[in-house]
Amino acid sequence: MKKILSILSNEKWHPFLFWGLVLIRGVFNFSLPLMDKTEARYAEIARIMVETGDWIVPHIDYGVPFWAKPPLSTWASALSISVFGDHAFFVRLPYLLLAVFIGLFLGRYQKKNTFYFPGIVLLSLPEFYLHAGVVSTDLFLSFSVGLVLLSFWEAVQKESSSYWGYLFFAGLGLGLLAKGPIVAILTLPPIGLWCVFTGNIKRAVVTAPWVGGVIITLVLSLPWYAFAEWRSPGFIDYFIVGEHFERYFNSDWKGDKYGFPKQQPLGIVWLFFIAFVLPWSVLLIRLIVKKWKQIKGNPWTLFLLIWMIWTPFFFTSSKSLIHPYILPSMIPVALMIVYFWKEVQYKKTYLGIGVGIPLALFFLLMSGIAKPLYVNNTDKYLVTNLRPEVPVYSLDQKSYSSQFYTKGKIQTIDLNFLTQLIQKKPVAYIRITNKRWNSLPLEIRTQLYKFRENRKTSIYTFKK
Repeated sequence: MKKILSILSNEKWHPFLFWGLVLIRGVFNFSLPLMDKTEARYAEIARIMVETGDWIVPHIDYGVPFWAKPPLSTWASALSISVFGDHAFFVRLPYLLLAVFIGLFLGRYQKKNTFYFPGIVLLSLPEFYLHAGVVSTDLFLSFSVGLVLLSFWEAVQKESSSYWGYLFFAGLGLGLLAKGPIVAILTLPPIGLWCVFTGNIKRAVVTAPWVGGVIITLVLSLPWYAFAEWRSPGFIDYFIVGEHFERYFNSDWKGDKYGFPKQQPLGIVWLFFIAFVLPWSVLLIRLIVKKWKQIKGNPWTLFLLIWMIWTPFFFTSSKSLIHPYILPSMIPVALMIVYFWKEVQYKKTYLGIGVGIPLALFFLLMSGIAKPLYVNNTDKYLVTNLRPEVPVYSLDQKSYSSQFYTKGKIQTIDLNFLTQLIQKKPVAYIRITNKRWNSLPLEIRTQLYKFRENRKTSIYTFKK
């Protein structure tokens, strides 16, 4: 073990360590099926986008517009599908490439370590590593937040290149396409706080290319919002009012078309932050306590600290949240650790545990031990390799993974339709959740034969 830790901490191994973590994530992306509900949902939206050719209004099902999120991440997955095909690896490929780009870009912010070290720390953060292969909107939002904040930092430095100011506004535009106005909420307040604490308000205002920058933001984002509302009236009201105000303040929001109520204890976002940043969250707490005077007296580390804690602080009072909400804090977490790395005790332990988590998960995947953990959260293994000419139905509701892996072929039916099918007994597959099966009348259950099953759902055919 000591030898392994010594190898991990040896700087000459950093390039291999970084690309090794990328390779392992790529294996996960290839091997794991698309999971319900969130990941399979966004994958299906991208697949439908490619199939229908409608790149303006995302659709959650044929003829059913998806108003909950803007399309930047969907465009990325749809483009990958249209070029390479709809295997899960290619649906996830844009997220892996973006994670790699972010990790490599952070190399410019190391001064005492190797170019790859910031990327290694970033990829060893469980929350970030997870989203290097999850189909969702969160990584593209985090990239946009990072682009805004790092561009701001570069723009206010002496002898800064003018393009950083324009990249700041480009980041806002991309954020509006990634997840909406939340990009401004997660970036402008920490910038304002830093300017107040460091006396840089005038410099920030003067150096910003306001006219050209605002034009860039609007050109990047406004056309899609206008076209989306024109093509799908009601989108703006649902997205702005519902997704940004009702979802934040009301965990019982009845107007939610796509999600489900999530009643969380007050302040649980901080528990998410600690748990999904382990083991580095332990180091962060120690650094903040021990280096507090140095952190608050250094413009760079103060900037990182405000950036890092603003997102969980903002979501502290939210009644409806999930752990990906902390993802925008991962870049400053990595940069803060990198800045103090030479002064850190137990370097080998932190790095060993951080890198060891994905390695352990990789061995679990390769051994097959982990398969029961994910096979029940997807319908891939139930609906793939069915006879293509045979219709596929789902009683009451269908899962997003069943939609994706049947390429939209599966149809939702009710109990009356199922009763009619039983009378005709055609060749067909019927998807029924095990919970729903237990509530079916006995006379219906006796007419069905279980074809495939997992712990949650089964596929049936009709008895002859």
